[in-house]
Amino acid sequence: MKTMLIFQNKTIPVYLTDTNKQAIDKLTTVLNRKLTTGKNALKKCIASLISVEIIGSEATLHSYYERDTLTISLY
Repeated sequence: MKTMLIFQNKTIPVYLTDTNKQAIDKLTTVLNRKLTTGKNALKKCIASLISVEIIGSEATLHSYYERDTLTISLY
């Protein structure tokens, strides 16, 4: 399933393997928290975010540069 998320005034596609509404809410919370308290590599990935893929309790953050792509835990 594909849905859209508005984060930092950008529309970001989010791909889900199941229809878990809590995963979207949790993703938004985690991204906001990591943007302020995360390490520089994670902040750089979030700043250049182009899509997110959620599988189970993990979110893979895809950025403009493939080397900046990271996977984070939602729970």
